[in-house]
Amino acid sequence: MKTVLSALAAATLSACASFTQGPDYHLPPQAVANQQGAAAPFAGAAAAPYSTAPLPAHWWQLYQDARLNALINEALVHNTDLRAAAANLERVQAIEAEVAGGRKPSIAFNANPYYGHPSGVSLLQSNYVPPDKYRYSASLGISYDLDIFGKLKRGIEATTDDSEAAEAALDLARVNVAAGTARAYAEVCSTGLRLDSANKSVSLQQEAVELSERLQQAGRVSTIDAARARSQLDALKAALPSLLAERQGALYRLATLTGRLPQDFPREVADCNTPPQLTQTIPVGDGAALLRRRPDIREAERTLAAATARIGYNMADRYPKISLGLSGSSGSTAVDFGRSDSLGWNLGPLISWTLPNTGAVDARIEQARAGTRTALAKFDGAVLTALRETETALSTYAQELDRRTALRASRDAAAEVSQQSRRLYQSGKVDYLQALDADRALASAEAALAASEALLADDQVQLFLALGGGWEQSGEPSPTAQETSPKPAS
Repeated sequence: MKTVLSALAAATLSACASFTQGPDYHLPPQAVANQQGAAAPFAGAAAAPYSTAPLPAHWWQLYQDARLNALINEALVHNTDLRAAAANLERVQAIEAEVAGGRKPSIAFNANPYYGHPSGVSLLQSNYVPPDKYRYSASLGISYDLDIFGKLKRGIEATTDDSEAAEAALDLARVNVAAGTARAYAEVCSTGLRLDSANKSVSLQQEAVELSERLQQAGRVSTIDAARARSQLDALKAALPSLLAERQGALYRLATLTGRLPQDFPREVADCNTPPQLTQTIPVGDGAALLRRRPDIREAERTLAAATARIGYNMADRYPKISLGLSGSSGSTAVDFGRSDSLGWNLGPLISWTLPNTGAVDARIEQARAGTRTALAKFDGAVLTALRETETALSTYAQELDRRTALRASRDAAAEVSQQSRRLYQSGKVDYLQALDADRALASAEAALAASEALLADDQVQLFLALGGGWEQSGEPSPTAQETSPKPAS
């Protein structure tokens, strides 16, 4: 028996190798990812503040901010989007296990004990009525799908690829959650900085109001100057409520990102007024590392592999399903249970073939081929989008750095003009309009500089988001090219 089964197994493997339908998966040579420029160094990272060093797995640790680290760690555990993505992965993996179960033999057992008698004709005895007795019939069958034409094989390939795509989707959710938490934290701190700047302008203007009122009481200026000073003070105060609301909204967002109720926002960061900043060049790697790292690219590539496997899955419908079956049965009266003359068995192929509607099968095959073309287009789009987002983020951050430098110079100049104008106004050498214009210019320059600091903090996180890091598990090394390169179907 073992020899027979071994021969059948060998024949099965040979048949599967010979008759498996559809193309084996390989990344198409015309894919954008295969173009030489896709793996090249980034055009926008040729100079400071960037380096081509590999992006670390947990990029937020580059800020060396304990509060930020704690918030992101909490979000990666409790975020609802991550919970949904993890549950979806479990669902897809269960489907994969269900399909893979077709590789195992199926067993069917039936038992029918009863009291009565069969018909005499069934016993090949006419005009005979058997006596009533306790009787039974039982059968045991084992069958194994030989999968000669590869339908099961392609189905397993497709569900395995779907599972890997769902895993990449979970990694993508981790990327978005980490970046979203860092952005919300940066917004809280940046808005705190802008509030400090606005309050400083209010404080300076309050001093101007007091000065104008003293000069008015001394008869050196008119009531108009004091009214103008109060008007400017009210205008500066009017900017505070919107900044407070913006900060509170960011705190609420932090709460929900970490799985908390909005009112349970992290109060330990509510007073933050220093945006997270890097004191080193930003490691960005190159295009090749980006294509390996971005989960959305990996998800699109695995979806393409699954679509390719479904071509062969549908093509196998043209051919019969052949299984190897072994069955045994027993039937007799209860007192004769187990006697040799009550037993029967058979071993042989089980062939089932519903002659297919050729047009319908061909239509399904063409649908699968069209699905593969769609998946390839989406994969190419994911690669192009990743490269575009990264180059854009690199350029935006570098340009904002230059803008901040200019704004600092402008603020310093405006501060000097404001101080001089106040001294001249106090000594009566210029009217209040000139001093007011200088104060307005200083307030505007302070606000613009604080807004630029906020943009820089957000731009940094946007860059890290574009680079696609942050999904790696704790203690897990960064993937290598060999580990994440597109895989042919097995």
